[in-house]
Formats: sequence, structure tokens, C-alpha cells
Amino acid sequence: MQQLFSKPSFIVDENKCRRNIATMIAKAKKHHLIFRPHFKTHHSNEIGRWFREMGTNKITVSSLDMARYFASDGWDDITVAFPVNWLEIDKINELSSKINLNLLIESIGTVNFLKQNLKNNVGVFIKIDTGYHRTGVSVDNTTIISALINEIKNASHLKLKGFLAHNGHTYKTNSIKEIEEIHLGSLRKLSKLKAQYQDQETPLIVSIGDTPGASTMDNFEGADELRPGNFVFYDLVQQQLGSCGFKDISVSMACPVVAKHPDRNTIIIYGGGVHLSKESLKMPNGEQLFGKVVRLKEKGWTDPIPDCYLSSISQEHGVITASDSLFNSLNMGELIGILPVHSCMTADLQNAYFNFEGIKIQNHRSC
Repeated sequence: MQQLFSKPSFIVDENKCRRNIATMIAKAKKHHLIFRPHFKTHHSNEIGRWFREMGTNKITVSSLDMARYFASDGWDDITVAFPVNWLEIDKINELSSKINLNLLIESIGTVNFLKQNLKNNVGVFIKIDTGYHRTGVSVDNTTIISALINEIKNASHLKLKGFLAHNGHTYKTNSIKEIEEIHLGSLRKLSKLKAQYQDQETPLIVSIGDTPGASTMDNFEGADELRPGNFVFYDLVQQQLGSCGFKDISVSMACPVVAKHPDRNTIIIYGGGVHLSKESLKMPNGEQLFGKVVRLKEKGWTDPIPDCYLSSISQEHGVITASDSLFNSLNMGELIGILPVHSCMTADLQNAYFNFEGIKIQNHRSC
């Protein structure tokens, strides 16, 4: 691999990726859930085809442009898991004329806007806030939920699909037990909500999708649809939460070594915020960690090297705090691997992904 890359390069381990996909598909089947994975993490038609090969035919995205990108590769049942942006109504009308498009609604104003401006039929989910408090209607606010359902039922181009939630507060937990409490608590609330509004005329589904819950839990009673995304790559956040092990992280950034400073045992790499993002984790000693260091191999990488981590990044520079062993054995001009803190953010910065042979894996920026 050392001879293949001369600048920071995002390496995808296809075998690990496919294994992660197969594992999550199996979990969805075990629990009789509709599988609608979120494609924002990989944002790649080529990786999307790996899902399709295993039977996936419904997907989630986070923008209309992303929906367009995947629709161009034949995906025709897409949920845009982001509140409707009124300024993109032309894109909504264009896409809904070609595919089965689902949108997220959380206000009467948006329902009325769509009533007046939609040209084609779309499915809609009511976005429910189960405790993350990012956006959505509070799961307990049945006054607004009832009003939304009535307005949606009276709109000719809108079909109510159900309730959609993202338990993003699982990312702020410190144990599997805390993830379980959020996961099961949210399912109980959503199940109660569904039971309150379910009728033969309008069959409703509950859609959930956070990777920590999807990866660690084995009880999905009350859910009908599963839409995790990060699991395809995983990352250090997920490893720290217990969603995966290091062996499951399927991406690494290969970075050239450009300088060494023996007076402070630091190694400078070509790989900074514009390559890795500036997402970080706090270590037990209070310092920030921007990535873990691995040795690259011909077909993969090692487990993280003890006592070595990416301790600082600027635009192009990365600073590795190194052990004596790594400092003495790593030479200028070599490549070192960095496991990303947040693979979704890191992947989105890349103009291309690569496999172990240096062959490009197409992503949205490659087009």
C-alpha cells in the first residue's frame, strides 16, 4: 500500500463493509423489520450496490440532492430523513414524478405548503422527538400530532406513512445499559403513539434508526422499520459506545509522514481537518483525540497502536503523539493509518474512496 498513495487517502475495506451490511440485514430480518438503511454515511453508488446485491430495495438519505444521486442509480423508494425545505419544492416535484418519495413533516405550515405546491403524490412521516431534542414534534404532544394527521389526511397528494424518530441521544451515553434505556423507552412511547392513531384505513409504521441502538440491542418490539447508517463503516465514536469493535471499523485514512520531532516525540502527517474533519473524542486524561493510529498492511491495518493517537489537527497538518517504538520505527515518506472519530464526516470530505489496490470506489464527489 505504501507505493499506491501520495496524499491523504480514504481506504475502504470491502470485506468488512459487506460483513457489516450482512450483519445488520440479518438483524432486521430476525426482528421482521423493514430495512431502509441510511446512505448518508457512505454516499456512494458503488457501495449502495453492495446493499442491493443483498436484497435491499429501500433507502434513507439526508437531502434531496442525495436522493437525486441515488435515484440516478436505480433506487426508487427513498425517504429523505430531513425536514422539508420549502425552497426545494421544484426538486421535490421532480423527484416525486420519478420515484416513491417519502418526506418528513413536523408543522401544519409545511403540510399547507405542500398542499398548495405539490404536483405528485408523496409519502410523509411525522418526525417525532423521543428525547434527542434536535427537531420534531414531542412524542407526548398529541395535540399537534392529531392536527397534523387530520391535515395530512385532507391533502390530496399526501399519504401518511407513520412516525419516524432518531434516538440521537444514544450517542451521548456512557454504557450499553444507558443505550438500552433510551432505546426501549423510545419504543414504548412510539408504540403507544402508533396504537392511539392506528386504524384499518391508515396502517401506520414506526421507523427508528440510530446505529448504537440498532447495533447493540436485540429487542425491537414496537418498531416496523430500521434505518441505521453509520454501521456500514463504523468509527471510534461507535467503538467507544460499544456498538462495534476495532475489527468492525471498515475505513481508515492513509496519511504520509512528512516530519518528525524527537524533542517531543511527535510525528507530523499530511492529513488535517480538511481530510478527517475536526470531530474529536475526550480521552480519560482530558486531552482531545482526533483519531487512533494503525499500521497499514497490504490488505488492511492493525489494531490501534497503544499510546499513540492523533492529538492535534489544523487544515492540512496532523500531529501524532507517538510512543518511542512508533517514533523510532516510522520513517519519513511512509504511510500511517488513522481510524476516524466520525466516519460520516470524514467520508463526506473525500473526492474518492479507494480499495487496497488503489482502485477508486465511486462516491458522490467522484461524479
